Order: sequence, then C-alpha cells, then structure tokens
Amino acid sequence: MADNSTILAYLEPFYTLQNPTDAPAKTDSFHDSAYYDVATADICLVITYIAIMAVLRDVLRLWVFEPFAKWKLTKDLNRRRQRKAALAKATNGSAISHVANGNHLANGKSHSNGAANGNALPPPTRKELRQLNHRVIRFAEQGWSFVYYTAQWAFGLYVHYHLPTRLLDPQNLWLGYPHTPLAAPVKVYYLLQTAFYLHQVLILNAEARRSDHYQMMTHHVVTVILMLTSYFTHFTRVGCVIMMLMDCSDIFLPLAKMVRYLDISQFATDCLFGMFMVSWLITRHVLFLFVIYSTIFHVPKLIDFRWDYESKVFITYRGHIGFGVLLLVLQALQIAWFTMICRVAWRVVTGSGAEDERSDEEDEESDKKEE
Repeated sequence: MADNSTILAYLEPFYTLQNPTDAPAKTDSFHDSAYYDVATADICLVITYIAIMAVLRDVLRLWVFEPFAKWKLTKDLNRRRQRKAALAKATNGSAISHVANGNHLANGKSHSNGAANGNALPPPTRKELRQLNHRVIRFAEQGWSFVYYTAQWAFGLYVHYHLPTRLLDPQNLWLGYPHTPLAAPVKVYYLLQTAFYLHQVLILNAEARRSDHYQMMTHHVVTVILMLTSYFTHFTRVGCVIMMLMDCSDIFLPLAKMVRYLDISQFATDCLFGMFMVSWLITRHVLFLFVIYSTIFHVPKLIDFRWDYESKVFITYRGHIGFGVLLLVLQALQIAWFTMICRVAWRVVTGSGAEDERSDEEDEESDKKEE
C-alpha cells in the first residue's frame, strides 16, 4: 500500500492541478471557482496535455478525417474517370461509324468488341493516386487544426468574458497586478495553450516542411517563451487576451483548406478565405496592436518595476523591454504572412482562386519526378 501511495504521489502532478489555495478575499472574476498558485510542477500537466493532444490528433486523423476524405475523393475520382471513359467511348463509336459508312463496311463483331472494351475503366494512374493520397493526408491534418482552434477559441472566449478585461481598454490588463492566485479555468486554459504550441513544435518537425517552416518555428518558439514567462511572472491576463485573439482567425483557414482539398466548391473556399482574411486583419493587426501599445506605454505607468518574491511582483525594466520586443517579433511575422494572404486575395479577385502559397518541399520533388 505504501508503495502504491508513493507512486500515486509522484503521478499526481500529471493529472491534477497543483498548489490549491484559498480564493482571494475580493475576487474580480470566477467567484465560485477553485483557485491555485503557479507551480513548476504544472509542467507535468502540460506533458499530459501534449500526450492527450497527440492521441486525439491521431484518432481523429486515422478514424474520422482520413476515411471520410478517402471515401469522398475516391468516389469523385471514379465519377470523373467514368465520364472520361464514356466520352472516349462515344467519340470512338462515332469515328467507327463514320469509317464504316464511308467504306460500306459492316464489321459488327469489331464494333461490339470496342463497346465491350469501352466499359472497362483503366486503373488510376500513379499521379492520380498520389494526388488523392496527398489531399487525404492534408484534409486530415487541417481537420485536427479546425477542431482544436474552434474548441480552444470558445474556451478562450469564455475565460475572457469572465475576466474584467476589455479589448478596447487594455489598461485593465494590468490593474490589480500581480494576478495571482489563478482561477481553475484560467490555469487550465493557459496550460492547454502552452501544451498545444509545444505539440505544434513537434508536429512541424514531423510533417513535410513548407516554405515558411522557419517562420512558423520562430513563431511557435517565441509564443512558448512568452507564455511560460508570462505564466510564472503572473502576466496571465494579457496572455489570455492574446491567445483568444490569435485563435479566432485560425478557425477559418483550416476550414477553407478542407473545403478545397475535397473539391467541394471554389466559391465556398474563396468565401471562407475571405472570412479568414478579415478576421486576421481585425484580430492580429488592429486589436493586437492595442495590446502591444498598452504593453509598451501603459505598463510603466501602472506597475512599479521590481523583483519582489514576497509580493509576487516579477517585472523589471529589462524584462519589460524583452516582453515588448517579443510581441513586436510576433507582429513582424504576422505582417509577413499577411502579405502572402493579400497575394492570395488578389488571385481570388482576378479569378484565379484561393491557393496556399506555402508549397510542400516533398510535393515539389514528387511533381518533378512525375514529370
């Protein structure tokens, strides 16, 4: 029994929130929630969340999205090949009939053999199978992104709604600092988001590299640094707002790609891409700038720079500068991506349709070999 209790004690940080504490005397949010202090043992729960995300991603990919995409795309491919075979048969029959009438021939046996041969569909080409497999895999990958960002954005909206912060008045992000202890929903939300971006770093190195691989890696690494430092220095409210803003536009892009990979409708793809573009512009280049401005100019006015363990104030002049610089790095990356978005939007306006500019190196090599 003692051994079992010891093992459970070691495993407890991997499945429960650590450092429960009394709620503040005057709570400004989540009045009925349990409250917790920040702890280094919270990294254990992050590891568990990463494992759960990896399992959920594979379950959804292998048992839901890939089978559905393969069924739908195979059905569409067979339908196209049948139409092509029927057209070739009709064209061939017309040519035979013309030759027979012109030469006064009546070779019925030869004609019937041609018709019989026309009914048999040739097997799909290697290129067709490769394209189908590529679309199936990409559809499944985007399906996981759509599910995650939708669920997490809804969770972030719930957290933001209950916190006393307002997007257009970001000074509220700093009032009452340090924001500790944390309500259970805030702590879970923060740890989930940290786990997701760490999981994405692993995924980026496991999947076929896109042309913006290093930009994406830089974005995820900077994001993880910001989340961990803001978590342990009690700047969680600004982190919650930023994550909620980022997740909003990330719902529409994977959905647009899913529609495109299934060849459902180019018009629907373009509309979803337009929604993605508008949401990106508003959340990442308007509202996010409010947060950056407030971080740079409001923090020095509302918080005294000092490092004090007793009062749990962990903000220095250099730390403040570093925090602002990392936020500006994120904005610079997003501006670079927005230029790509605008180029895609221009192709939509000119009638070329929305296509992802971030080509896969693996696919480019396959195309060259196929040629």
